[in-house]
Amino acid sequence: MPQDDARLTDQEIARQLQTLSGWRHAAGVLERTYKTDGWATTLMLVNAIGFFAEAADHHPDLEVHWGNVVVRLSTHSAGGVTAKDFELARLIEQTALWRPGAGSAFAAGTKKKFVQSG
Repeated sequence: MPQDDARLTDQEIARQLQTLSGWRHAAGVLERTYKTDGWATTLMLVNAIGFFAEAADHHPDLEVHWGNVVVRLSTHSAGGVTAKDFELARLIEQTALWRPGAGSAFAAGTKKKFVQSG
């Protein structure tokens, strides 16, 4: 496993992207677009991402729109994508697409489209 601050090679990035559906590597960043069902959900997603980014002291570039959020991750000090970016991407993915499981007290969940992959 590479050091957290070591810039990953294109081959290492491609291998790790196999475990992150919807994320892509372009122009030196990891990028993912999340569709939302509107402004309120967009803001909730941005705030959740902001919370994790601030706690990790690793801040993504966000492009915020009424019905989607584009997330771009790179480690500026390394000049590219590092293990830190993948760790934050996994946390964002888990949070953005989380839904209550069967048998959960929250099993009914929201009837809204909420945040969707893509």
